[in-house]
Amino acid sequence: MNEILKGGEFLIKEISADAIFIPEEFDEEQNMMFQTAHDFTDKSVFPVIDQLDTHDRELLDKLMKEAGEIGLLGVSIPEEYDGFGQSFLTSMRVVEAIGKGFSFSVAFSAHTGISTLPILYFGNEEQKKKYIPKLASGEHIGAYCLTEPDAGSDANSGKTKATLSADGTHYILNGVKMWITNGGIADTLTVFAKIDDDKNLSAFIVERSWDGIEVAPDEEKMGIQGSSTTQIFFTDVKVPVENLLGERNNGFKIALYILNFGRIKLAGATVGASKNIIDETVRYANERKQFGQYLASFPALKYKMAEQVIRTFVNESLTYRISRDIETATAALKDSGMDKDKAIVEGIRLFGIEASISKVFGSEALDYVVDEAVQIYGGMGYSQETQVEKAYRDSRINRIFEGTNEINRLVIIGELLKRGMKGEIDLLTPAKQVAKDLLEKPAPENNLDYFAEKKKTIANLKKSVLLTAGAAMKKYQAALMQEQELLFNFANMIIDLYASESLLLRVEKLGKKYDENKLAPYKDMLDVFVYDAAFRIYKEGVDAINTFAEGDELKGLLMGVKRFTKTAGVNTVAARRRIADKLIEDGKYNF
Repeated sequence: MNEILKGGEFLIKEISADAIFIPEEFDEEQNMMFQTAHDFTDKSVFPVIDQLDTHDRELLDKLMKEAGEIGLLGVSIPEEYDGFGQSFLTSMRVVEAIGKGFSFSVAFSAHTGISTLPILYFGNEEQKKKYIPKLASGEHIGAYCLTEPDAGSDANSGKTKATLSADGTHYILNGVKMWITNGGIADTLTVFAKIDDDKNLSAFIVERSWDGIEVAPDEEKMGIQGSSTTQIFFTDVKVPVENLLGERNNGFKIALYILNFGRIKLAGATVGASKNIIDETVRYANERKQFGQYLASFPALKYKMAEQVIRTFVNESLTYRISRDIETATAALKDSGMDKDKAIVEGIRLFGIEASISKVFGSEALDYVVDEAVQIYGGMGYSQETQVEKAYRDSRINRIFEGTNEINRLVIIGELLKRGMKGEIDLLTPAKQVAKDLLEKPAPENNLDYFAEKKKTIANLKKSVLLTAGAAMKKYQAALMQEQELLFNFANMIIDLYASESLLLRVEKLGKKYDENKLAPYKDMLDVFVYDAAFRIYKEGVDAINTFAEGDELKGLLMGVKRFTKTAGVNTVAARRRIADKLIEDGKYNF
């Protein structure tokens, strides 16, 4: 593992473009899987999406089984359990294609991700053989039962109980779970409960057909109406002892690990959803006239469309970068002798920081895309006749799913600091070096080429994070974890930094494939995003410094963050217009 990048190390290392994966490198088989999922969404989901939104459980079940029949539910399931045994990257490609399917994508992702993976990665061989083939084929639909009325973000405080029977053959399960995706159609439930007075949760595989299980009607939600979301009541349900998933008291760890999978998968889905809505937006802008001109000709709307494209392209860049990093780490762990299932779980754990970054960035990028789509549509965007209205309502849940974005921001910085204190990542040495750099006059670097200049900017943005977070850590020590506003400042800086670097590395790699003319719109995106991100990082840094520093320390830190976030000027108006013009000319997202 010494040669493999660890999660969080992007902050302290210079990353080579050759070391990352970009979507332009998908092979023929991966693109075929994408096309299969894309066609399924177009031909089977879109024509019935309005009917699906009436809580038609029978239709939802039919669509899920159809997806299973053509192999979409078993993409990453090993062949020994009747799956296709494809890579994590391939499964992400499929998630992107399904991501444009509105509420169906929620049902699909819940089934293939958080509902199936706990059994696949934590179940014993008997459990896997019994349940995984049925989940892979769609014969059984899965649900993940964690949240309770009094236990949302604080999942380990759940009150659902499991008590071992007198004869020791089964657990007696009592409690209620809520916000259960696929609750109305699920056959196999992964249920989290505390055994007796245990401190931590345990996990159980529960079959809906067992006595004592009652499924409530579907919730009436703001959006994602077509996904079945219910409460499920468990009253003296007899769960065979052999259906304990993993070890007793280990359920909370299982839940956390599986949520990391859910976070990166959610980011993949937001990529597909964003591209679909951009297509709808530019189509409308190219057809609709006001004041005798097509909407697409108005500069103010070009700004919005260009920004939709930029955020989506960045989202895609960082999502697939993370996906390959997870794959690479998993392969290295397997090569070192680790069991393949444990290797996958450990691989995703190693990149839990990046998974949270992708979840936050992707959900907020999609929110921007759908919000501006409604705005460009104007009054029509508020009508239920349009896809953009549905997309607007469906998008909002993504900032709550898989841990709220607030929780994920705390995870990003909290996990980074924890790994630093444990010595898993050497944050101290680079932080000390930044403090030294601040006292020295920067050496002139003349005649840097385009990408070298951008790399210098990214390197300095990393220094701005190390400078501000390091100073705060020195002041607060362990108490820093209680200063949530500061943690949000640092998390936002890290998100923008990681997004900027991911975009830079992708565009640099494209520079080896494309001529300057074809590369031009991507350089425009890079110019605009890094320029804007640097200003956002500066603002977050200043806000943080003003919170805890004073006197000479305050002056020194403010001077440092200003120096490290300095970037060359960009004509963002012209750059955005060029990006929008390409979108308008192509008539679809074609980046």
